[in-house]
Amino acid sequence: MEKGSPYPQQQPPPQQYNQPPPAYTPPGQQSQATVVVTQQPNVLLRQNFREVPVRVTCPSCSADIMTATQFEIGMLTWLAAGMICLFGLWLGCCLIPFCLDACKDVVHTCPNCNHVVGKYSKLS
Repeated sequence: MEKGSPYPQQQPPPQQYNQPPPAYTPPGQQSQATVVVTQQPNVLLRQNFREVPVRVTCPSCSADIMTATQFEIGMLTWLAAGMICLFGLWLGCCLIPFCLDACKDVVHTCPNCNHVVGKYSKLS
């Protein structure tokens, strides 16, 4: 702290990690700087689709959207109906899985262009 100053003297910022110290250049000479440009690889993230709508970028229209979900009959629905029939509850009870969304697969579509963005299958 300097005399007469209410604030402490500022220190220069610390040198960043992984950067070499600046090269010494004698007075009267100009230094030449080399610029290195690195490009990040394209990273494709896989979206996990479930029963609820998700926010994604549509691969068809490139819009940032919240998906629309629709339930459709899948293998789990047929398997549940077959198991109910196998245990002898066939008098209409085997049709219950076709009425329950919990037994159906979920299809995610774009609300702008109606392109199928993803699908969630209950058995996979």
